[in-house]
Amino acid sequence: MILSSARLKDEVKIMLQKKFQQAEFRFYNKMKEAIVDLEKAEILITYGEDLTAELINKATNLKWVMVISAGLDKMPFEALQNKNILITNARGIHKTPMAEYTLSMMRQVSRKAKELMKNQKEHLWDRKVPMTEISGKTVGILGAGAIGEEIARLSKAFHMKTMGFNRSGRPVQNFGIIVDQEGINKLFEESDFIVNVLPSTPLTTGMIGADAFSRMKNTAVLINIGRGTTIVESELIRALQENKIAHAVLDVFESEPLTEKSPLWDMENVTVTPHLSGISPQYQERAIKIFSENLILYKKGMFKNMNNIIPYERGY
Repeated sequence: MILSSARLKDEVKIMLQKKFQQAEFRFYNKMKEAIVDLEKAEILITYGEDLTAELINKATNLKWVMVISAGLDKMPFEALQNKNILITNARGIHKTPMAEYTLSMMRQVSRKAKELMKNQKEHLWDRKVPMTEISGKTVGILGAGAIGEEIARLSKAFHMKTMGFNRSGRPVQNFGIIVDQEGINKLFEESDFIVNVLPSTPLTTGMIGADAFSRMKNTAVLINIGRGTTIVESELIRALQENKIAHAVLDVFESEPLTEKSPLWDMENVTVTPHLSGISPQYQERAIKIFSENLILYKKGMFKNMNNIIPYERGY
């Protein structure tokens, strides 16, 4: 049985049933409903935020979990590993909306969209608002995976220089330079835009703090679309207050939703958006396409050929 605790669109459910007519599907909108069939499920489709070790232990027939998102922060990896349950995710489906978000924010900050909209509201005609270009600037991307590579590709179309960070330091397409942990200060020091796409792991928690901000240009713009826990928020606020960096575009935060009392809301050099950079009307279709391709391989026993297999020890 294939069980879904994710709220899938009706057209997605119909597509799956037509494509895999021999499979038994049970569709629910949340785990509280899906739990009635959990013991019988061999495959589970989930957003990855509704699983616990206790539920995994109850899922006696479970062999494969398909997480139809990229984030795996709340997955009970130890329990899944103990039962040797295969995990795949939808890595890569966010690259289009998140890259478009990033480029739009770079352009908005450079062309002072926030100030222009304020002037329009106040009926103020001010041609002295400083306009700048992103052409020729350097973008440093922390996380050179599918999303980071797409950001780099679009940035090159605007004649930007591209620098990326990954753990191995291996070359990645569309990046002029790749640095590893030893070279990360070069990225902080030389980038005009620093885009954080890092996942939340023990290694990345609090990775960007006071030291990193002190190395950045005072004209630098930080864009965080990765995870809020990778940046020390209090030290970011201090850096912004002291004008150590020029602007921060924040789509993710240490705690969400962002509290109404946070000073980030009212800072002129901050743009706040409510964790929506990856939202797209094509989201589920793209995620289920990966699932469908993997299901064909799964039924053939070609487990090692499946896409986006998540190593237990790495967690992303």
